[in-house]
This record gives sequence, C-alpha cells and structure tokens, in this order.
Amino acid sequence: MGPRRPRPRRAGRPGRRHQRGVLLIIAVVGTTVAPWQLFFQQSNVIDKRITPRFIGYERADTVIGSLVVVAGAAALVMIADFAARGTAAHGHFTDAAGVADALGRRDPVLGVMFAIVLLDASIIGAAAVTLATSYAFGDVFNLRHSLHRRFGEAKRFYASYSLLVLIAAAVVLIPGAPLGLITEAVQALAGLLLPSASVFLLLLCNDTEVLGPWVNPRWLNVVATVIIAVLLMLSGTLMATTLFPRVNVTRLTIWLAAVLVTGLIATAVGLRLTRRRGPVREVPAMSPAEKLAWRMPPLALLQPVRWSAGTRLGMTALRGYLILSALLLLVKAVRLGGS
Repeated sequence: MGPRRPRPRRAGRPGRRHQRGVLLIIAVVGTTVAPWQLFFQQSNVIDKRITPRFIGYERADTVIGSLVVVAGAAALVMIADFAARGTAAHGHFTDAAGVADALGRRDPVLGVMFAIVLLDASIIGAAAVTLATSYAFGDVFNLRHSLHRRFGEAKRFYASYSLLVLIAAAVVLIPGAPLGLITEAVQALAGLLLPSASVFLLLLCNDTEVLGPWVNPRWLNVVATVIIAVLLMLSGTLMATTLFPRVNVTRLTIWLAAVLVTGLIATAVGLRLTRRRGPVREVPAMSPAEKLAWRMPPLALLQPVRWSAGTRLGMTALRGYLILSALLLLVKAVRLGGS
C-alpha cells in the first residue's frame, strides 16, 4: 500500500457563515431603520410643536440626517476593515471596543479618536432610544410626556427616562457580557419587529380621518408594501435557517423571492378588483393654505377603526409570525453565543 494522501482541511462551515450573514443583514436593517425611530420621530414632532406648515423642513431634516448617518456607518465599516485586515482580529468581531483596540494598535491616535466617536454615538443612542421608550410609556399610560415640561410637571416621564438610561448602562457594565452578540441580536430583533410597526404606520398613513389631505399617495403605498414584503422575506429566511441549520440559504432566498413577487402581484390584482367593487377612498380636496392649516381631530372625536375580515386575519397572522420569529431569533443568538 502506498503512502496515505493527506486529507484536505475544511475551510469552515459555509452553512453557519451564511446563517450568520442572514442575521447580520437583518441586524443592519434593524439598526438603520429601527422601529423605535418611527415612534420617536412622531413623538418628537409633537414635542417640538411642529405643524404641517413646517413639514417640508421636517422632511429635509429627515433626508439629510439619513444621508449623514448612512455615510457615517459606511465610514465606520471601512475603518473597522482597515483596523482588522491582516491581523488576528480579522473575522473575529467581538464588539466596537475590540475595533477601537485593533485600530489603536495600528495608530494610537486613530484608536483614541475612534473611541471618542464611539462614546459620542453611545450617548446619543442611549438618549434617543430611552427617550422614545419614555414617549411610548407616556402615550400608553396617558402621562404627561414632554421635554417642554418641567420636572415637577412630568415626574413620571423624567423618572422613566432616567431609569432606562441607568438600566442600559448596567447591561453594558455586566462582567463578561457578550456585548457584540447582544448588540447584533437586539438590532436583528428590531429588524424583525420593523414589518409590524411599518404595517401599522401604513394603515395610519391611509386613514383620511387621521391625516386628512396628508394621506399617502398610491405610489408611496406601493413602495412601502414592497419594503415590508422584503423585510418579511428576510425574517422568513432567518426562521428557516434556525429550524433547518443545513438548508441552502441561496436557494431558499431565491424561492422566497419568487414567492414574494407572486404574492405582490396577487395582492395588486386583488386590491384592484376590490377597489372597483368597494368604495373609493375619498381624500378631502383643500387649497394649499387649508392643507397647511389642517389639524387632526382630538382622539375622543375619532371614529373607532373597523377592520375588514381580511385585514383582521392578516394582522393576526402577522402577529403570530413575528412572535415565532422573535423566539427563533433568541434560539439562534444562543446557538451563536455557544459556538
């Protein structure tokens, strides 16, 4: 018998890399367009006493801020790649502090600058997310919640705001906590919850009693529907890879994309047929001056929302789907943390 040939060494587990990639994609979506941002912007507009007269400035502020944030995120990705490339840290991301440490080994000044930027981003993030949560608590429990009020006028609001900041700081200071995995899992959860928040937002944006002349035009509804469908496809991919770890992610994505396109076409046809048979949405006709002066009626005067049987069934299915996907995300995070 001749000498045995050495077995080729495995390059790794591509299935696990693909699954981690799906989780990372959803996390990127969740951290870019997080559900809390929708509630924060709505509450912040009210807190700033912004009226439809200034809606153009608000839109410009949102667009410019989005571009700045995306450009900053791209710069951070490139900096992280520069810090880890060619070192032992490449492919072994822990958390943002690890990136700062790797960058500091290349150039101490750059490492210090990155740490300062990181601290600034952390303070802004902690303030914004906890403020959005405090706004939501105020809405749900009918509390006074406004930064325009003094502490004595809104004690519960400021107390909840401070308590949430302290809780966030306590989580970061837990010894040995896998901060990188926690951050990725939380952002992925935000990406999974985004379709639900977006659906409710889309329903509100088409309610003429709530928004009057400011309801969504048809093209914007189409864009929003496609975005929600893509988010559901991503969360469906995450669910499938959790239940079936050996599934081919590429083929699964192609199949889900085909189902997505078919579903969108069927939905478009169904809505067109329904629109022909049912009543047409009546958008109140107003002059530009009347449109800018329009105000939503008080909540007590709004009529109760009446969902059709199809809408009710769809919302029930969406809730169950999101609960299941959130549980499976927890399972996947535990698996990745133990690997």
